[in-house]
Amino acid sequence: MSIMDRLEGLPQKFPGLVRAAERALGLFPFLERQAKNIPAIRRALEAEYDSVMSRLEHSLKPYDDDFERYRSLPASGVSRTKILRDMRRLLEREKPAWEEGFVSGAVYHGDQEHIAFLNKVYALNSQSNPLHSDLWPSASKFEAEIVSMTARMLGAPAYANPEAASEICGAVSSGGTESILLAMKAYRDRAQSRFGITQPEFVVPSTAHAAFDKAARYFGIRKRTVPVDENSRVDVSRVARAINGNTICLVGSAPNFPHGCIDPIEELSELARSHGIGFHTDACLGGFVLPWAEKLGHRVPRFDFRLPGVTSMSADTHKFGYAAKGTSVVLYRGRELRHFQYYTTTEWPGGMYFSPTFAGSRPGALSAACWAAMVSMGEQGYLEATRKILKTATQIRNAIERVPGLRIIGDPLWVIAFESDQWDVYRIMDFMTGRGWNLNGLHKPPAVHICVTLRHTAPGVAGRFERDLLAAVEHVRANPAEKSGMAPVYGMAATLPARSVVKDLLERYMDVLYRP
Repeated sequence: MSIMDRLEGLPQKFPGLVRAAERALGLFPFLERQAKNIPAIRRALEAEYDSVMSRLEHSLKPYDDDFERYRSLPASGVSRTKILRDMRRLLEREKPAWEEGFVSGAVYHGDQEHIAFLNKVYALNSQSNPLHSDLWPSASKFEAEIVSMTARMLGAPAYANPEAASEICGAVSSGGTESILLAMKAYRDRAQSRFGITQPEFVVPSTAHAAFDKAARYFGIRKRTVPVDENSRVDVSRVARAINGNTICLVGSAPNFPHGCIDPIEELSELARSHGIGFHTDACLGGFVLPWAEKLGHRVPRFDFRLPGVTSMSADTHKFGYAAKGTSVVLYRGRELRHFQYYTTTEWPGGMYFSPTFAGSRPGALSAACWAAMVSMGEQGYLEATRKILKTATQIRNAIERVPGLRIIGDPLWVIAFESDQWDVYRIMDFMTGRGWNLNGLHKPPAVHICVTLRHTAPGVAGRFERDLLAAVEHVRANPAEKSGMAPVYGMAATLPARSVVKDLLERYMDVLYRP
């Protein structure tokens, strides 16, 4: 008896089940045909990607015909006057792309006075290197105070005993990715040292930052991924089922990068505490917004060290901390966990060597600029900046909700993602790109987001966004067959089962970036 015969009599009871079965069975001949044609399909896709890359190359290398290129060292040094003149020309070309407030994230402050101030601080400290703390003790001062100020902002007791085992401590890193890598390395090494775990695993939501996948690959940790619900929040019960004897930590985002939604940190951290394992709150994006949003009266669930189960956090000073690019903070509950982050060697002929993070020499000027940004902003500065951002984000969210056919994902505060069952959101994004916007394309599900920054709070920017979005949807509605720009690439990348082809495309993209 065939499968379809066995389904006889079921349509009245389970019509949805039967339709699903018929669709699945109908796929078998298609899949059988395609299996024979995989090499041809791959060749066709590669040809399409070659075509895409040739179109992209000019946008990635727009200066080839306008500026001299140096593939080898010049025989005689180029004059400093010419170098500075060319750099000013490059600056003037690139500045309008972000200065007018059309870019999602990327530049979080952007005020010229603020930039000039940080540049002066950087110049004053341009020779500083935290590796040589005996020569530049100022670098140690700046970094220690950056960590302390960030820890207090994120729930550390104001007057904790610095010798207490539960002291909130940390380090300054080069960015959110390094902060996450450092924390995962610390959990891995502690698990091996204390519990003999040699096949470590951690559990993350599907929306967790790609840096966790990078940590898994770099450090030989198995990543167990748990899906999120329709509100882009991870399912705690499914996280619980993913825990086993090799689990070294759980992870939650506050908020996640794709959709700006906050995972149930309190429940997740208590789950971790009940199993005696670590919990990391990734607040790279929200660490310098959520504390001030809460003070302003917004509904913000607890996500920081006020929760006893939170044992580490990451928060990016170079995002909404308004520091220059290249700094972040990783925090730990207790020095013992931080010690597993450190690197030391006592047997090297070059002497005793140690570094708190992955880098050896580091630009102390970046730490100085970070410290200066935080101290100059102060609590009132961060409160006012957050107030402006959340007000503008509400305007933009309301504008999206007024557009027929678009749907906001979850309940975000300032990172606002939208999807659509009616329209190709990648084509909407393409149209917005043509109007000067730089938005983020997302996968799983296909969506687009805008991360609202101080650049968007300038007068008229939110209104311009709404007008352009309405025009984009109308254009896509009126031109259903149009295929142009990056929309086909995003569409294929989102649906293509052969992920190795997408990987090849990304590798080729990076190759182009390094072509002189």
